[in-house]
Amino acid sequence: MNFTIAIREAGTIRIVDASGRVTIGESSDHLHRELRDLADHGSCRILVNLTDVAQIDSSGISTLVRNSISLTRAGGSLRLLVGPGRVRDALTVTRLIEAIPTFSDEATALASFP
Repeated sequence: MNFTIAIREAGTIRIVDASGRVTIGESSDHLHRELRDLADHGSCRILVNLTDVAQIDSSGISTLVRNSISLTRAGGSLRLLVGPGRVRDALTVTRLIEAIPTFSDEATALASFP
């Protein structure tokens, strides 16, 4: 399963639509580079859409945590959009859902940004 990322905008919020698997190696590195690039170019409000991600491992979770911390320190914020299934289960077990605001529908996630 190939990992892909598409970026779109909703006002001043950048939405990162990911699909495939976010696991150790190229996919996790690719996600990190894209998030870092957005932040480096002034995007401080980012929603990562993981609804089409089939699997995430500790490397993918680490990527989300690192970028969330960096954005918060820079005055920005990261939100997650996650549907039911394996990815939500992994984020729940690791308690990431409690650390990074996580939503199940895009409208609510977008409305949560300050």
